[in-house]
Amino acid sequence: MTGIEGEKIVVLDLGGQQSQLLARRVRANRVFCEVLPYNVPVEKIQGESLRGIILSGRPATTGGEVPLSPQVFALGVPVLGVGYGMELLVRLLGGRVARAEAGAGGQEQLAVDDARDLLAGFNTGETVWLEHGAVIEDLPPGFIVLGRTENFPVAALAQRDRKLYGLLFQPAVEETPRGMEVIRNFLYRICGCRGLWSPAAFVAEQTEAIRAQVGGGKVLCALSGGVDSSVAAALVHRAVGDQLTCVFVNHGLLRKGEAEEVQQTFAEKMGMKLVYVDARERFLKRLAGVTEPERKRKIIGEEFIRVFEEEAGKLGQLDYLVQGTIYPDVIESGMAPGSRLVKSHHNVGGLPADMNLKLLEPLRKLFKDEVRRVGAELGLAEEILWRHPFPGPGLAVRVIGEVTAEKLAILREADAIVVEEIKRAGLYREIWQAFAILPDIRSVGVAGDERTYGHTVAVRAVTSIDAMTAHWARLPHEVLAAISDRIVREVAGVNRVLYDITAKPPATIEWE
Repeated sequence: MTGIEGEKIVVLDLGGQQSQLLARRVRANRVFCEVLPYNVPVEKIQGESLRGIILSGRPATTGGEVPLSPQVFALGVPVLGVGYGMELLVRLLGGRVARAEAGAGGQEQLAVDDARDLLAGFNTGETVWLEHGAVIEDLPPGFIVLGRTENFPVAALAQRDRKLYGLLFQPAVEETPRGMEVIRNFLYRICGCRGLWSPAAFVAEQTEAIRAQVGGGKVLCALSGGVDSSVAAALVHRAVGDQLTCVFVNHGLLRKGEAEEVQQTFAEKMGMKLVYVDARERFLKRLAGVTEPERKRKIIGEEFIRVFEEEAGKLGQLDYLVQGTIYPDVIESGMAPGSRLVKSHHNVGGLPADMNLKLLEPLRKLFKDEVRRVGAELGLAEEILWRHPFPGPGLAVRVIGEVTAEKLAILREADAIVVEEIKRAGLYREIWQAFAILPDIRSVGVAGDERTYGHTVAVRAVTSIDAMTAHWARLPHEVLAAISDRIVREVAGVNRVLYDITAKPPATIEWE
């Protein structure tokens, strides 16, 4: 295989989200990476493009062990076990593992015994993050210790003749500050990768792939105006030009001024064929009385497809539907190998089985930051590329409980204030996502000398790299005060503002 997938690292997923995080870090080092379940047949792993394997994750159930095939270690490519992956490697190859003492783990200092390859460039005293899991009591035959910490006498190990390595610490998390260097050492020093994965290479390959797939067919793009659908539209437009028609559906669940902005950007500035559909009443009618989040998402996903099919009928023969589906959407919807449902995304878990159009999802394997880099390669404007992510179901999943026109109007105004104040403070590019939520809560307040019983608005602002994990943004108090003051003064019916300080996990970024 040639091109960006001409060299490949496979992450065998043993459970949890660490596998996707590691895959993201591998790709950040310009090497294509694929996540597969631990029980995938070995013949589906091997191939001329395979350069190495990473064992990552931890089973959800306690007490059991993942039945990984020992054939993985006989494929002739380097294998790196991370965390539980290292425990498993040790057990399967004849070593002995015991439970760590209570309190062991977290951030510790690494003492380096051998820095020739995996730990090249590392000095004793580097901070690493270890799970509260295992202590290696006996090494498998032929293995040596590369590094240790105070509570873990074997924190990194190797059997160089067979190119087998293990890390008890997690190199992909922020709590291991130099973890990316360990990953880079594995990819380039041990696996011999060259770094073929880049935005330019991706655009070139996808352009040819889209042309080959579509042929002379006509394509309809589900354009929301967000980063993902915008980049998908630009990529397909580069490949097939006027064979593409973009359809923008105003479902009434958009942010303030968004409908006007999308029309101006894509029709006027980018010269794409754009059909505007006003479906506000239609979506509100379907959502009337619905309070359960998954039902909202399913309804919106189905209604989206029906609108597009109707537009396809008006436009003549259309064969493909373009969507801006990206990898985190697939993972959270439980559609990726080894992943479990977190929440359905309208463009993944919400699609109806009898959809008439064939799907075209050119960004399906990309993480959000990769999408932005591809968009920059395509020449999209920064105001599009750096716009904060917005869920496909829009404000419907930020109105907790039943969605009504009145609630949407309140939320839309509050949300605009949040964004305006964060931009005014110069923090917009530093934050992954910032928005308002309207919980199904009313509380007592005071306006003048009178008692009020008004809505509560919650504010959510997070920092993240790829949306797989997120930290709540430490907004300056003066910014929070400005947001709160403006919302209660300018948005009728609101008398209380809260700030969400929960990380992901355990919470998701969105509330529904």
